Amino acid sequence: DWGSTNEIPTLLGASPDGRPWAEWWLVTHPAAPSHLADGGTLESVSGQLPFLLKVLAAERPLSLQTHPDAPTALEGWQRENDAGVPLNHAHRTYRDPYAKPELLCALTKFDVLCGFRPVAATLTLLHSIGCTDLAERLEHDGLAATVHALYRGDAALASTAITACNEAQGHEAELVRQLAQQYPGEPSVVVTLLLNRLTLQPGDAVYLDPGNLHAYVSGFGVEIMGASDNVIRGGLTTKFVDVDELLRVLRIEPLADPVVRPVPEGTGWFMYATPGAPFAFRRLELDGTVTIHA
Repeated sequence: DWGSTNEIPTLLGASPDGRPWAEWWLVTHPAAPSHLADGGTLESVSGQLPFLLKVLAAERPLSLQTHPDAPTALEGWQRENDAGVPLNHAHRTYRDPYAKPELLCALTKFDVLCGFRPVAATLTLLHSIGCTDLAERLEHDGLAATVHALYRGDAALASTAITACNEAQGHEAELVRQLAQQYPGEPSVVVTLLLNRLTLQPGDAVYLDPGNLHAYVSGFGVEIMGASDNVIRGGLTTKFVDVDELLRVLRIEPLADPVVRPVPEGTGWFMYATPGAPFAFRRLELDGTVTIHA
């Protein structure tokens, strides 16, 4: 329901039909394996791929979420198997035993929330929009304790922040107002004030390693990730939210500069750093005819 009605149909040469087209997967993952024009599967010619590739078109915000590292994914997978939770159950968190690092490369301007903003910058923002109670809590108790307080239901702290945002200017306050209308009473609405708010330019990217709290707000881009369907959601969604697991997995520490900038690598080629990931990511800018040799 968060998808764009235009971007993916236009890319595929199809006519928009008024429905949201959110993602186009190019994968061998059993959750949604890609099929070829001749009726075969992508896996039949590529084998099992160690990554998922998507084209993603967001017209409104996705859920605030994170992904596990490999040991956490394996432990969670085994725990839910032992508990007898079916793989396709709506309340299942770990659908496979794998990590899910990911990178998003913007094709258009792309608005994202990615990682926790350095505390000093967040304090400046909160005071500028009148969220003094939240600022005082953050300054006195620290980032981790403030995040836990919001997710554990400190309603007064969240309510005063939303009230302040209703009267403030700026992109961060505007997003809180929008989300509070869509998801009233959700802690994640106020948690967005603690995160880096970025506008990626076409060709810029963000790399999201395990434990990074993030949400895509709007834009069109290419996303690559580990071959995993493990998503731990904290809110801003109608899907299953597991706050206990989210707080267990999150890395609650400042991320000063989440943007991954491309490094030129020959004519038209650009490389993106993906440390520790089971994939590499390059972008090729075409001008005329180019022959690529495997």
